[in-house]
Amino acid sequence: MKLYLSPGACSLAPHIVLRELGIAFEPEVVHLATGKTANGEDFRALNPKGYVPALALDDGEILTEVSVILQYLAAQRPGAELLPAGNGLEYFRCLETLAFVSTEIHKGFSSLFNAKLEPAAREATVERVLKRVAYLDEQLEDRTYLMGEAFTIADAYLYTVLSWAPMLKVNLGGLSNIARFREAVAARPAVKEALKAETELRRSNS
Repeated sequence: MKLYLSPGACSLAPHIVLRELGIAFEPEVVHLATGKTANGEDFRALNPKGYVPALALDDGEILTEVSVILQYLAAQRPGAELLPAGNGLEYFRCLETLAFVSTEIHKGFSSLFNAKLEPAAREATVERVLKRVAYLDEQLEDRTYLMGEAFTIADAYLYTVLSWAPMLKVNLGGLSNIARFREAVAARPAVKEALKAETELRRSNS
């Protein structure tokens, strides 16, 4: 497999999951400003959407969209239970949470990268995002991770988008359960490995 990524982008989530699952893969940096990969490929020829992540499968197929890639990866190692097994309620609860992170938090944070966003619109967006994060803070009251004590793909996704808060000047102070969650995820070996690898990729491709 090859993971097309941009260091620090939402592609960090599948990067973490690949390492959690011990799946061999090749990281390929995409320079989003130019649309070229580190190897000089035209990224839009691979993924016409033009954004990361994109996962190149061994048969040449290209899979896109964070939440779908995460589910695909979890399905490759069902025994790891990064997505609850079967089709019981816990399975759908995890997908529910994954969708919430994607549509309500990722989407909200993403809009804040727009330098042309008017101050009033930015303030309203931040307020809306913080309400959504506060909801998850409440859910984490009596648990380490979003689904309980087991780490899942939803945790990798939430951790990734919350990592943008400092650069976007979104204050997560007062959300003690979120702070504890971020510390727990950051302490995982696979997360440390992914962050270290992306730091090195950023330096070597700057």
